[in-house]
Amino acid sequence: MAIVTGGGMGLGQALCEELARRGSAVIVADIDANAAKQVASHIAQSGAQARAVRVDVSKQDDVARLIETTVSEFGRLDYMFNNAAIFIGGDARDVSVEQWDRVLAVNLHGVIYGTIYAYRVMVQQGHGHIVNVSSASGLTPQPGNTSYCTCKHGIVGLSLSMRFEGADLGVKVSAVCPGDMKTSVYENMVVMNMPHDEVVRVSRRSHFPIRQISAEKAAREILRGVSRNQALIIFPGAVRWIWRIYRASPRLIYWVSLRRMRMFRKLRISA
Repeated sequence: MAIVTGGGMGLGQALCEELARRGSAVIVADIDANAAKQVASHIAQSGAQARAVRVDVSKQDDVARLIETTVSEFGRLDYMFNNAAIFIGGDARDVSVEQWDRVLAVNLHGVIYGTIYAYRVMVQQGHGHIVNVSSASGLTPQPGNTSYCTCKHGIVGLSLSMRFEGADLGVKVSAVCPGDMKTSVYENMVVMNMPHDEVVRVSRRSHFPIRQISAEKAAREILRGVSRNQALIIFPGAVRWIWRIYRASPRLIYWVSLRRMRMFRKLRISA
């Protein structure tokens, strides 16, 4: 039995479909009820078990109810994939406090809620695996998307700390740190005070060392890491190398990140 938040599209959808192919019943949880229903219906047509649930992960009661009703219906919770996220980027001076709060509410607090409530259930039943989707941005700086980067760093710290808490209680915890994926992330992201299409172009240009991978391949990489109980599931290989370089020589990444921010700042629309 698995719950996937943000399961209505992109990586979340790919995770739901791959889990179903491997024999798991899946709860497709998403704030977009119609998207969740479409994914669940597609999975059900293949003969697997899936149910759609509308959930706003920024609301603690929604997440608590999601997990409570899942356990009540299925009797257990084997996997909790905290995947839902939003993007509001731009120069930090152009991002409002309210927008910061929204990003933190979904990307960090939503993962915290999912982790806490799943953890309590899994401790009680004596087994389970919590998988929190962070990002390459959870390992290295990402200027121009600072609120998102803040959340993803927090997810890594949360996951690694909870991993040790759960080790003797039968609960496994992993953080996923993928690179660039071929999803609708660029189309859906909000960029403040910069032309959206130009930001997308510069983002892809500045990410050139990291090849884009499909959501389906990413889902398989994640589940392979989960099967191995990896603490950090980092892919593709270029992201692992960038992380190693950052740890060995932060100054090198400093200059790369500074250059990237200067590229973005040229796009900023003067007030």
